[in-house]
Amino acid sequence: MNTQPTALPPHKEPGKLGLGLLVALVVGSIIGSGIFGLPQNMAAGAGAGAILIGWSITGIGMLLLVRVYQMLALRKPELDNGVYAYARALSGEYVGFNSAWGYWVSAWIGNVGYLVAAFGALGYFYPAFGTGNTLASILGASVVLWVIHALVLRGIQGAAVLNAVVTLAKVVPLLLFIGLVAMAFQMDTFRLNFWGDAKLGSVLDQVKSTMLVTVWVFIGIEGASVYSARARKREDVGWATVIGYLICLLLLMSVSLLSLGVYAQPELAVLKNPSMAGVLERAVGTWGAVLIYVGLIVSVGGGFLAWMLLAAESLFTPAGGGVMPVWLAQQNNKGVPANALWLTNGMVQLFLLLTLFSKASYLALISLSTAMILLPYLFSAAYGLVLAWRGEGVAKETRGAHHRSDVPVAALATVYCLWLLYAAGFKYLLLSALLYAPGAVVYLLAKRQRSEQPFQGHEWTVLAVLVVLALVAAALLATGRLSL
Repeated sequence: MNTQPTALPPHKEPGKLGLGLLVALVVGSIIGSGIFGLPQNMAAGAGAGAILIGWSITGIGMLLLVRVYQMLALRKPELDNGVYAYARALSGEYVGFNSAWGYWVSAWIGNVGYLVAAFGALGYFYPAFGTGNTLASILGASVVLWVIHALVLRGIQGAAVLNAVVTLAKVVPLLLFIGLVAMAFQMDTFRLNFWGDAKLGSVLDQVKSTMLVTVWVFIGIEGASVYSARARKREDVGWATVIGYLICLLLLMSVSLLSLGVYAQPELAVLKNPSMAGVLERAVGTWGAVLIYVGLIVSVGGGFLAWMLLAAESLFTPAGGGVMPVWLAQQNNKGVPANALWLTNGMVQLFLLLTLFSKASYLALISLSTAMILLPYLFSAAYGLVLAWRGEGVAKETRGAHHRSDVPVAALATVYCLWLLYAAGFKYLLLSALLYAPGAVVYLLAKRQRSEQPFQGHEWTVLAVLVVLALVAAALLATGRLSL
């Protein structure tokens, strides 16, 4: 009798994530706090016409990016944690490191913003929490941080299942909002001052003002790709990305556009956040605001959990690839990247304390978080274009068809990512460089641990550019000519 253990097929391995959990990870990481302030955030700088154009650009641009991630998952199934691996394959180890570093920084800064938003929502019921950056809020946020940290340490699978349950729970108030606001929608209100006041600037300026907002609410679209190493089937990564994108696009556009039929743009622009609460309160009364505040707390909790998982994974895979310190590649007996998780949540705790003293706002935190992720998106799109142009990763008999369809998709996705950098402006490029540049010390440490040469060829140029931009940003911050 054979007593040897039988190897399970890859798609049956315990602890692996199926399509449903991957979709929930994508939706859970996208739908966090951003959607609850979306009506005011969009209306603050644009009229209904420009917002429609902005959503059209974002919808198409993000769909192109989704297609690129789907294409890369199929063409390069051996590459795990796409945000890091695609940048490394495109332009070397230091660029790959920077993509992972930028994504990680974006993730934990966003998590600080989530905690501030959650306790700001609790401030509606308990004034001691204020806008989320009081002493009571920081103490409460710290407790939540380490409780969820302990939960994740017990296993990725269990945390992913909990994320799926919370994701389902937070979609319910969003669907209620959409249904109730649709019934209160007035076309005359929507058409009023359709192209915005002169003070909002040209239509182009208005459209540009929507870009960082729409990118922020869509951050997480790459969630399944980051967790590709833990997927049961590689093709599920691409499908989870597409399904998650479609669900989120419908929710985000509905919330944003329907609100303009309840409040005119100038009224919506000055509404207190979370502005969904004010919109639903006008539509159905006070209980509508209460519903949204409760929904925000649940939603932020789910988003926080999803991003805690993504942040730790964004350190773990590069550490195994030799571009992060080796201790970040260590897992506990539950298969959780424990050291990466401790470092990530340590940074969240540190910035929570800084938030208490600096009184940093939720909007300031999400703007910086968004700026940090633009380059990783660009690297992924550019790598997709290189692969499609070369016809790599597909069978010879189908290479022609794939080449014809994938090249324009990847090219347009790359153009969209460049447009996002332009729309974000030079200010956020400088602020991003200020956070990217210190990563060189971590990269140098990782290379010294392996007795390897840290920088080669064009990587010296990349390092020099980052350092110069960071020094310029520091000088401008010191003189007050640059601020978040």
